[in-house]
Amino acid sequence: MNPRETVANDLLRSAARLSRWASRLAAFDVSYAQARLLALLDELGPARVSALAEADHCSQPTMSTALQRLESQGWAQRVPDPHDARASLLSLTPAGRDALEEIRRARAAVLSPTLTTLDDAEVARLRDAVAALDDLLHRAARTIPN
Repeated sequence: MNPRETVANDLLRSAARLSRWASRLAAFDVSYAQARLLALLDELGPARVSALAEADHCSQPTMSTALQRLESQGWAQRVPDPHDARASLLSLTPAGRDALEEIRRARAAVLSPTLTTLDDAEVARLRDAVAALDDLLHRAARTIPN
């Protein structure tokens, strides 16, 4: 593996481990699959079932079932696709956005005690890391098709 592949692998592994750790220890009443789908809807905005299924690496029937669960909770809504009257777009409802924010607060609360042990220089280093990750995501979005 070349150095760029190594850093890519290390970066993805560390980010995934941190996210799984926070989700595992956080206290919220939503299944991990529902939390992930709420975040995906937030990230992609109004999207077709097919696009959500592709982004989540699952089948359309599996995604349809998961979305129906979110709709039954009042967390997702369907609207007609303005470009194709036969299709619909799914997006978060205000209640879905509130549920997602609750999940995010619960996950952040897990990490907060550790963050309070850091000095100002360490917090600044993490802020720089977040900015670097955001920049990397922005570049990736421009160069790699979704």
